[in-house]
Amino acid sequence: MMRRLLALTLWPGRKSGAPGYVGWLLLGILLSAATSLTNVGLLAVSAYLISKAALVRESSDLSLLITGVRFFALARAGLRYAERYVTHLATFRILTRLRVWFYRALEPLAPARLQGYRSGDLLTRIAADMETLENFYLRVVIPPLAAALVILAASLFLGFFDRRLAWALLLFALITGVLLPWVNLRLSRGPAAETIRLRAALNAALVDELEGGADLLIFGQAGRYQARTGALSARLHAAQAQLAGVRGLSNALSALLAGLAGVTLLLLAVPLVTGGDLNGVYLAMLPLTAMTALEAVQPMNQAAQMLASSRAAAGRLFELADAPPPVTDPPAPAVAPAAQGGLALDVDHLRFRYSPDAPLVLDGLTFHVPAGGRVALLGPNGSGKSSLINVLLRFWAYEGGVITLGGADLRTLTQDDARRLVGVAPQQVYLFNGSLRENLYLADPDASEEALIDACRLAQLHDWIGSLPQGYDTLVGENGLLLSGGQRQRLAIARAVLKDAPILILDEPAAHLDPLTEQALWQALDSFMAERTTIIISHKPLEAARVDGVVRVG
Repeated sequence: MMRRLLALTLWPGRKSGAPGYVGWLLLGILLSAATSLTNVGLLAVSAYLISKAALVRESSDLSLLITGVRFFALARAGLRYAERYVTHLATFRILTRLRVWFYRALEPLAPARLQGYRSGDLLTRIAADMETLENFYLRVVIPPLAAALVILAASLFLGFFDRRLAWALLLFALITGVLLPWVNLRLSRGPAAETIRLRAALNAALVDELEGGADLLIFGQAGRYQARTGALSARLHAAQAQLAGVRGLSNALSALLAGLAGVTLLLLAVPLVTGGDLNGVYLAMLPLTAMTALEAVQPMNQAAQMLASSRAAAGRLFELADAPPPVTDPPAPAVAPAAQGGLALDVDHLRFRYSPDAPLVLDGLTFHVPAGGRVALLGPNGSGKSSLINVLLRFWAYEGGVITLGGADLRTLTQDDARRLVGVAPQQVYLFNGSLRENLYLADPDASEEALIDACRLAQLHDWIGSLPQGYDTLVGENGLLLSGGQRQRLAIARAVLKDAPILILDEPAAHLDPLTEQALWQALDSFMAERTTIIISHKPLEAARVDGVVRVG
């Protein structure tokens, strides 16, 4: 799984043409290793300088060592800045690429494949799980390779004095950087996965409470839901505390091992000095070199925990991204029919269900609407009227029957072509937390201001919008919370009018409207529908003069 993540984000994209980031990470690894080596050099030269100062009389004899201390001190600060800049820049660019990939993977799944997920859980995958992967590159990929370079360089340096010193450092590096993180990973795998799972569950519960807060208060259920959220929060805290306990113990053992390494090298170096094989001026420098080099290995404990969390987060992302889309474009799509005065719509023995084990929602539905014609689709709630919209927009695949638009089989058209031919004013319209203008321009971002105003005049909205202090720039609130039901419905109609598609579907267009507004709306729609093929969905009979025919569903 993590190999797939690295291949997805580090190497150049063949189809997308996205750049690769292997070079950036390699540069970050080199800078990280260089930063740690300057820290090793700083303490080693400082220890040697102090020891040397006790044996010389002239300070001029120490000028080279003093210069070395200054060099390593300044180099450490500069390299640390460069390392942080390069690694974070590379990580943020990688996350940008990952977010774009994930959104492109999600888009074909909406709405069919996503209806089984809670909105809070989806938000957690898009935001929190994605942020978790930031630590994968900064805390998991870079530290082990940088630490290996530092230990290798420090071992070569110590081996110059005596091989046993180098082997001792390598032994402690293996214990601190391999064995201890392996144990940490084994102990953290369960709590890390539980943390990711509980975080998603808690976010989903919080979103449910926020979106349904008014209903919970009305029916006196707020306390029960708060208790459920509190229980999830307590379990999440317990899992995080378990991770923190493992991390704290690992860090303490790492510090202990670094101290033992220093003592071990000191015990190995003392006989060398007394035996005349090593100048005593190096005695303080050698253990400090080992202890400082092992500081580069200590982040491996955090890397082990971050690896466990990253695996869980990546698994949740790939689980969703790997879901097969409900509808795919044909390998050789047909040319979309030309739209002039509407398109003929033919539905022949349509069979549709939402899942293989679900009952049929539409079973043998058959009707014909000539180009420019109007039909009313009548039926009780749950009879499949709105399901027909989902099928025509190619949100869902149907299992049997034939649908043709202007003579072209719906299955031979791309999803974009099919959706371009159909304009829908749904009964439950989603409005983004923006202005009226922004929500209207979703239908046609290139539409002129005049076309937008004409659409709103037709939908009986323009006069009301003109009375607002900010006019078309008035904010509608989260999902149109600041609008009434009738205003939301007419905004949906204005969108469909602005789209100007050859086939128009109006789902309960007069819902939430008073009789006078309903009459004015129908009169305005008459001329617009005259040039389009129109389906009016309703659960109650319409006036016969408004439609050419009636299709009963259910």
